[in-house]
Amino acid sequence: MKLLLPVNNMERGKRIAFDYGDVRIGVAISDQEAILAAPLTTLQSNSPTLQRELSELFFDITPVHVYIGLPTHLSGQASESSLKATRFGEMIRDNFGFPVYMLDERFSTKNAENQLRASGKSASRNRDVIDQLAAANILEFALMIEKNQFKPAGILL
Repeated sequence: MKLLLPVNNMERGKRIAFDYGDVRIGVAISDQEAILAAPLTTLQSNSPTLQRELSELFFDITPVHVYIGLPTHLSGQASESSLKATRFGEMIRDNFGFPVYMLDERFSTKNAENQLRASGKSASRNRDVIDQLAAANILEFALMIEKNQFKPAGILL
């Protein structure tokens, strides 16, 4: 008799990741099985409609986990951007009630720029796409950790 083990012990449901920046917020989403991460959209950080846009996004997606990239210095030390990203995460947690995990995002934007250049596109002309790709990179990293550790990645706010 063969014993079949589940391929994926992760909680079913979509995950969403944000690459928070002073100007733009890249957004990426996973599929229901948490196998693939895909760029979704770019939001404007200082938009007066940001809360409404997030509300619509969460209504459409209803994620089981929210990941936010935590920008740190190469040394691992927190930066001013770390504080802003954490505040963004706290706002999502407090206003929408989803579990929010902060996840190291070092190199996510640089990797996104390299991905875009490799596809023959200009990084400077496609900042929105770079932010979305950076969010997808953050989410791919989170999914990999979830698959290996059988628990959400990062630090729960």
